[in-house]
Amino acid sequence: MLKEGVNLVLGSGGSTHSYSNEEKEAFVDFINNSLSGDPDLKGVIPISLDGEALFQACKDGILLSKLINAAVPDTIDERALSKPTGGKPLDIYRSTDNLNLAINSASAIGCTVVNIHPTTIYEGRPHIISGLIWQIIKVALLHDIDLTHHPELFRLLEEGEDINDLLKLTPEKLLMRWLNYHLKNAKSDRRVKNWGTDLKDSEVYTIVMNQLDPKTCSKDALNKSDLNDRARIVLDNGTKLGCKNFIRPRDIVNGNTKLNMAFVAQLFNKCPGLEPLKEEELKDVNMDWNEGQDREARAFALWINSLGIDDFYCNNLYQDLRDGLGLIKVIDAIEGKGFVDWKKVDKNPNNKFKKISNNNYAVDLGHELKFSLVNIQGSNIVDGNKTLTLGFVWQLMRHHVIKILKELGGGKKIEENEIISWANNKVKSAGKDTHMQSFGDPNLKTSLFFIDLLYSIREKSIKYELVNANPSSKEDLMANAKYAISVARTLGCLIFVLPEDIIEVNKKMILTFVGAMMQVGLKLKN
Repeated sequence: MLKEGVNLVLGSGGSTHSYSNEEKEAFVDFINNSLSGDPDLKGVIPISLDGEALFQACKDGILLSKLINAAVPDTIDERALSKPTGGKPLDIYRSTDNLNLAINSASAIGCTVVNIHPTTIYEGRPHIISGLIWQIIKVALLHDIDLTHHPELFRLLEEGEDINDLLKLTPEKLLMRWLNYHLKNAKSDRRVKNWGTDLKDSEVYTIVMNQLDPKTCSKDALNKSDLNDRARIVLDNGTKLGCKNFIRPRDIVNGNTKLNMAFVAQLFNKCPGLEPLKEEELKDVNMDWNEGQDREARAFALWINSLGIDDFYCNNLYQDLRDGLGLIKVIDAIEGKGFVDWKKVDKNPNNKFKKISNNNYAVDLGHELKFSLVNIQGSNIVDGNKTLTLGFVWQLMRHHVIKILKELGGGKKIEENEIISWANNKVKSAGKDTHMQSFGDPNLKTSLFFIDLLYSIREKSIKYELVNANPSSKEDLMANAKYAISVARTLGCLIFVLPEDIIEVNKKMILTFVGAMMQVGLKLKN
C-alpha cells in the first residue's frame, strides 16, 4: 500500500519510482527562499507548490545551476550558461548544454550523478530531479560542517578518542553527535540515534534549542500534548534563531529523515552553541585544520564518489581509505568484474591486522596495473600517510582517464604525450596558434590554450568576447580559468579541476582536465 503523500511514477521498462509530496514542497520552499530576486529566474520564482511545477522549472538547467552556486558559490561561471532571449524558452540543444553544466558541476561539489542525464531532467522525471535537488540542498546545508570551518567541533570528542576519530565522521554523524552533546549538557536522558522516530515528539528539539538560546527558546512546547502543536512551536523558535523554515510541523511529526536532518543542519549553522577553542587548546589539538582535507585530496575523493560505488562514499580521503576496503572497491569499479579476487578481501576489517591485509592486497593489485608503488606498503595507508595515499590514488585516477581514452580510441593504449599531441593538433586544425609543451607548461595558467581547445571541439561553445586575451592579474587568470572549466562541463566533461589548479599549473589536475576534453572530443568524432 502506498504511503499518503507519495506519488508513483512509471519508469522505463515498466519499472516504478516514487517521490514525496512533503519533500517536493520543502524543496520548493528552499529554492524560493534561496533564489528569490534573481533576475534570470523572473517568471520562474516563486515556484508553485502545485503539481509538477518544480520539475518543469528545472527543464532548461538554469535553475539547477543557480541552486548549485547558492550551495557552493562560484562553482559555475554563469557566463557559460545559455539564457533565453526575446521571451522565447531555450531549445533542447541549449537546454542540454545547461543541464550538462549543472550535472557535471553537481558532481564536482559532491553529488552522486550516476544515471542522471540531461534527457531525464529535460523530460521532467520527478524522482530523478527530486533526488538531485535533495543532494544539492544537502551540500548547501552541510558544506561548512567540518573541523576546518568549525574547530570548536573538537569539543565533541569523547573519552578515549583523538582528532582522527572526529575526522572519520561524516557531517551527518557530526550533527547527530552535536545534538547528543547538547542533550547531555542539558542533563537530559534522551539521545538521538536516527533522524526520524527519535525526533518526532519534538522533545529533543525543545531541549536542545533551549540549551542553545534559553531567552529565545523556552520549553513551553513540552506542555503541549498534541505533537503538531509542539512541532509548530519548535519551528517558530527556529525562525527566531534565524532559520528560514522550509519544513513543516508534519515533517517532524511524520519523522521525515531528510527534512529533520536538514532542520538540524540549519540550527547548527545558525547557532552551534560550542565555545570557541582557546589558544592553548588549539595547541593541544596540534593540527593544521586544512591538512586533513587538502585540495588535491578533496578532488580525488570527489572523483571516487563519481564512480557510483555501492556502499562506499568517500568523505575524507585519508580516513576513509584506511581499512583498504574502499581502495579495493575503487580498483574493482575501474577494472570491472574479475580483476579483484574478493576471496582475498576482508569485508569486515575491524582491526589493524585486517586493514593492513586489505591494503597489502590493494598494493598487489596496483603492481598488477604497473603502478609505481616503491616503498608503499599496506601499513602506510592504514596509518593515513598522506603522501603515499595521494600517490596511490593519483595513479588510479590517471589510469582511469587513460583507460577510458583507450576504449574510445578503439583499444589502442594512449600515452601522456599522445594526449598532448591530440590537443595541440586539435587546436592547430581550428586555426588557433596556442599550444602546450607539457602538462606543466607555465603558459597554461592563462587558460587560453584550454579555451582554444574547447573551441576546436565545438566552435559555438566559446564566446571569445568573454575571454581576457592578455590576462595579467590573478583576477584575470581566475576569470579565464572559471570560464574554461564551466564551458568544458557544458560539453559533458566530468572534471574535478579547480581554477586554482589551472593558474598554479597543477600537472596532475591538468592531465585529468585535458584527458576529459579528449574523451568528449573522441565521443563526438565517433
